[in-house]
Amino acid sequence: MTNYTTKQLLFPRLKNRNVHANFGGGSITSDAGVLLLREVDRTIKLTDQVVKLFKDERDPAYIEHTAETMFRQRIYGLALGYEDLNDHDTLRNDIAFQTAVGQDKKLASSPTLCRLENKADRKFAVDIHKIMIDQFIASFKAPPTELILDFDATDDEVHGNQEGKYYHGYYGNHCFLPLYVFCGKQLLVSYLRPSNKDAAHHAWAILSLLVKRLRQVWPNVKIIFRGDSGFCRHEMLEWADKNNVFYIVGIAQNPNLKKGLATRMTEAEFTFEQTKQKQRLFSEFEYGAKTWKRKRRIIGKAEHTEKGANPRFVVTNLEGDPQHLYDNIYCARGDMENRIKDQQLYLFSDRTSCQKWWPNQLRLLFSSLAYILLEGLRVYALQKTELVLASIETIRLKLFKIGAIVIRNTRSIHLMLSSSYPYQEIFKAVHKQLTAYG
Repeated sequence: MTNYTTKQLLFPRLKNRNVHANFGGGSITSDAGVLLLREVDRTIKLTDQVVKLFKDERDPAYIEHTAETMFRQRIYGLALGYEDLNDHDTLRNDIAFQTAVGQDKKLASSPTLCRLENKADRKFAVDIHKIMIDQFIASFKAPPTELILDFDATDDEVHGNQEGKYYHGYYGNHCFLPLYVFCGKQLLVSYLRPSNKDAAHHAWAILSLLVKRLRQVWPNVKIIFRGDSGFCRHEMLEWADKNNVFYIVGIAQNPNLKKGLATRMTEAEFTFEQTKQKQRLFSEFEYGAKTWKRKRRIIGKAEHTEKGANPRFVVTNLEGDPQHLYDNIYCARGDMENRIKDQQLYLFSDRTSCQKWWPNQLRLLFSSLAYILLEGLRVYALQKTELVLASIETIRLKLFKIGAIVIRNTRSIHLMLSSSYPYQEIFKAVHKQLTAYG
């Protein structure tokens, strides 16, 4: 019921009218599009699979909020842009949000959700990753011929005394060092690590597990491992060569590599001095580091600009033209940085402020599950719309942030969406597409 005693907020008059506002409008939501998230979740059965793996040790006689509704509450909340547990102290009252989660009463409070996070352990984190990989496999209607697995690490700055935090000299702060693995836009791994470890820490083991699982389903798929120089480790290259895995990985420059590219660098410098135009020349040669058991193919980029020489090197066992491999295969890994940015800026994967380690890993995975949910929306419902290539933030603003009056009684829940909502046709098309799968 509208509370007309709520304090009025006064604004400048418009012609002969007073303008005022209050927060007594009653059951109105600004997130009516959350119902689309529930439809995506029903389609790909994401939270259903996660809940089955969670060991809930609470006494059923005293449970008010099930693990199922709390997982949905956290994941949907992140997808809607609510990064902190404290946001749920008010969000829990939103009827549209309750409906999407599967409840018709107040949802869990922030302390209850915090207790859920603190139930996390290593096994649960591993099991969630299995679901993420299974979701990736299920997204293919036909067996793929080639998969490129992108590995990258990033800093997750921390400001408290969290377990496992260390100072990292390169980033200049105390942080964690999570490892991400993407294939295209799809997320397979988000693994929290302390920052006192090598950038490639456990990457070899993760690559091995991924290859084994993917080849169980697709025995003939061509798998390419791609990463920057932080992942150029001789154990990984040796393992890839022995297991028919291809790779294209950056390698840090050294005097011997520069020597192999010296002729092309001289040509690039000479041509730049003549034309004052940026020069990029490519070459390839065999190179063997001291720790390698054999020589490998190196692709060198001889670049010269107004800032001077800028040589770059990658090591690969792929065949093909050097410039094509560098420009079209290796450099394409840069798009992964946008995916990591989506995780950190828009899905708040850096909100790792729990005291203990495994709750922080679970928070990272909550962000990852929200990402998978939104990518599921893109795959299953946005392919024929103008939002198919939109960023997560754009999808959120245009599809989820919709004002609506909510009426709930014993017989129905009715949402009256804003008549001036500008993306009505897209919303209807997405709803039609998703309900078709149901």
